[in-house]
Amino acid sequence: MRNSNEEIEKRREQIIKHLEFNPNVTALDLAVKFRTSSLTIRRDFEYLEKNKLIERHRGGATLTQTSFQTNIFSSSLTLNKHAIARAAAQTVEDGDTIFINTSSTALLMLEYITAKQVTIITNNLKVVFCPIKESHFVLLTGGEVRMPKESLVGEFAMNNLNQVTAQKCFLGCSGISATGGFTTAVLQEVQINLAMLKRTSGKKYLLADKSKVGIIHSFKTSNIESIDCLITDNQADILELDKIKKKGIEIIRSSVSKLN
Repeated sequence: MRNSNEEIEKRREQIIKHLEFNPNVTALDLAVKFRTSSLTIRRDFEYLEKNKLIERHRGGATLTQTSFQTNIFSSSLTLNKHAIARAAAQTVEDGDTIFINTSSTALLMLEYITAKQVTIITNNLKVVFCPIKESHFVLLTGGEVRMPKESLVGEFAMNNLNQVTAQKCFLGCSGISATGGFTTAVLQEVQINLAMLKRTSGKKYLLADKSKVGIIHSFKTSNIESIDCLITDNQADILELDKIKKKGIEIIRSSVSKLN
């Protein structure tokens, strides 16, 4: 009997986690570990390479640089995050200036943006580990470094943000719901998020995987009406998405179910 999509996704997530700490592992090793065939693992490798999560080599695979940096921050839901980042990247146009906050999902957009002459303004210090394309320009807000997320916050960051305007913003969150709005786990990031929303002249996007939809976290950034579009995955709570849509918010559901 064929494995369910959920089982396949779970195995591929576990392969990514295993590669973080075992970069020299082979397909045969993984086949033994997950009690499956080497052919199945090679198919998993093909899927993960196609989605730019790994690079294959003779007998095995290693994580890509961007995938590795993202997984240091959060190993869970990696496939969902990449699917959301790809969908978000498609909305960026030539010549855009965009805001990206401390979201690991939003930062993945840099790998998928194909538009030219794009300026990315971010308070996410992890951007220094990301490969930057020649036609993209990255500006850090500066400010106080807050660990462990390596976010830039405080008055210095705020002053710099208030001097610029972006055409679009792509913000991550800790929770998003129709009643609770846009919430975060870090108090110091609320003002940064608000400044990015305020200084965006065009469309405002919120990026949230299934684990954040319907969740209300500690600190509220804004009501849900402050954003224009929610980009999530096709595994998010459909009832909560319907409630959000009724608030006038566009919903983009990126697919993580194409497993073959």
